[in-house]
Amino acid sequence: MQNLFTDRIRTIKIALVSTAVIIAAASLYVSHTLISDLKKEEQTKMEVWTEAMRSLIRADEAADLNLVLKIINSNNTIPIIVLDEKDRVTDYRNIQLKEGEDTIAYLRQEARQMEQAGRSMTINLEALDPAIQPSSLTVCYDESLMLKRLTAYPYIQLGVMGLFIVIAVFALLSFTRAEQNKVWVGLSRETAHQLGTPISSLMAWTELLKEIYPREKLLNDMSTDVKRLELIAERFSKIGSAPDVKQEDLTAVITHVIQYISRRTSERVNFTTAYPQQRPIVGLLNAPLFEWVIENLCKNAIDAMGGTGNIHIAITQTEQKHIIEVTDTGKGMTKSQYQQVFRPGYTTKKRGWGLGLPLARRIVEQYHKGHIFVKSSEIGIGTTFCIELPAILPQTIP
Repeated sequence: MQNLFTDRIRTIKIALVSTAVIIAAASLYVSHTLISDLKKEEQTKMEVWTEAMRSLIRADEAADLNLVLKIINSNNTIPIIVLDEKDRVTDYRNIQLKEGEDTIAYLRQEARQMEQAGRSMTINLEALDPAIQPSSLTVCYDESLMLKRLTAYPYIQLGVMGLFIVIAVFALLSFTRAEQNKVWVGLSRETAHQLGTPISSLMAWTELLKEIYPREKLLNDMSTDVKRLELIAERFSKIGSAPDVKQEDLTAVITHVIQYISRRTSERVNFTTAYPQQRPIVGLLNAPLFEWVIENLCKNAIDAMGGTGNIHIAITQTEQKHIIEVTDTGKGMTKSQYQQVFRPGYTTKKRGWGLGLPLARRIVEQYHKGHIFVKSSEIGIGTTFCIELPAILPQTIP
């Protein structure tokens, strides 16, 4: 079911990206074609304008210049700078001058950039008297403002489309995460509800047996296990509820978990701890849920070690956080494996559901505002899980 859900999300993301790529490619093609056509049109206009300038300069007094002047004056979009053979500016059009700057120097600089871009034409005037008129003129021109905007448009469109894809994928992931959370909460509460009645019945029967057989020591163990079942049901009922945290001693909580597990596992599993000398180590915890996190890490470690090995739990402190490290001497994991261990449904066990570590992450990160991750793992050496919890400063402890 998890794989089917994941595949469906992957398919939707691929469809979104593919659609965006197709739209972007089509948009780029249309924009490129339009820009290319507009460049050719402006090139043609400049050729006509240059020829009109040649005709105006070479015309005699009797020539009809109405059409020539109309062509020259019709250019209201393309920036033009006209230079003589000595690089002196003789005319300019549609150039936005900068205030407080030398106009001639600015125009020469702009003309030089236009020439370097290959946007210039030469008007040869050999037939005229060089003493009166220049022998040649250079017409430098730039792209119109409309063409520049159109050139930038595809990149703006791609940026907007990319932003849309990011928002769409983020919204999709948020939606799927919310749906998964609903499933988690529903499953947990239903489990707690279903366990409630038989656990209450077992507790009643245990108390009845204690009255009948008051000296039977096994009944105390039975009572402990029934209370453990009640605690498990309580943990499941708390999933999805507002976190009820209070100040707890981390060492006491972890020690309680170790004592419980060590009584119910092989003697070949050795537990060791390393706590700071300064105690208590106080943190804001929901003790039943946090105990479940440590218990889950320890049970996973026991499975990874095959029932034989060492589990070391160490606590260190900084001003900002408490750091709990759970290290085992198990078979270890590859890097690709420990990057997936917190993904719901992922498991290396034959009968595992792959729900323990995802629940542990939810408890640590959402309820305790902390962080849990695989610090290190090596094949054949072991694995270290790390939990970071916000520290309570001494002055905040009543």
